[in-house]
Amino acid sequence: MATAPALPTIKGLITPPSDAETLAMFKPLDDMSREVDEFIKNHPLATALRKNPDFTESRPHMKIPEALRSQNLTGGTLTGPGRILVPPFAWSEKGGKSLVSISYLGTDLCGHPGIIHGGLLATILDEGLARCCFPALPKKVGMTANLNINYRKPAHAGAFVVLRAKTVKVEGRKAWVEGYIETLGTEGAEPVVLVEATALFIEPRQAAVSDIYLRPVGSFEHRKAWLMLEDRPWPEFTSDINKFGGHGSIRLS
Repeated sequence: MATAPALPTIKGLITPPSDAETLAMFKPLDDMSREVDEFIKNHPLATALRKNPDFTESRPHMKIPEALRSQNLTGGTLTGPGRILVPPFAWSEKGGKSLVSISYLGTDLCGHPGIIHGGLLATILDEGLARCCFPALPKKVGMTANLNINYRKPAHAGAFVVLRAKTVKVEGRKAWVEGYIETLGTEGAEPVVLVEATALFIEPRQAAVSDIYLRPVGSFEHRKAWLMLEDRPWPEFTSDINKFGGHGSIRLS
């Protein structure tokens, strides 16, 4: 039988760590992760953004309660040696205007040998563009309605990448964002754009993300919480439950 998350998990959802607190939460476990972490932290781009008063620095994935990270693709499943080695750093401009993030993508995230899987790049863009615009939405949360991707260059594995996103328009509960992933510039080498994206995010009318996690997974209340987040009418959800033998039909993306 599914049970509700433990008290620390619930507390982490209701009162997540602050942006500043996330910066001290990651502890490298080996020399490689320590080296990568220090390289990002001390890179000129990171230093410049840290000094800009219009930007707030954080490590967004550290806000996911530890008990739930195994259920999160980029914050848990794909993290660790050979993968997303350290939690990405992110700098968000006031009001959800723009966002910059630096990540390291390991050698075990490939589609073709030595080339990062395009699906992972799309996922990183989806999350990054969403994270960029959420502060500009009324309730600071939304869901992907549309995501368009254009691949420009192969993304080599075992390398640092930068995501840059910009909110281009906000109308009520809708936000349009554009962005791209590029190589991390080094002395004597200009950044190269690898993949570009545009997206539309829509805030559900009844945006209550934490409520999903406060219900026993698989329960009727848990499905109803997902329904409310997606703004689907209750009668439709009820008919889905009857149609599928009491299990409901919930679209999560």
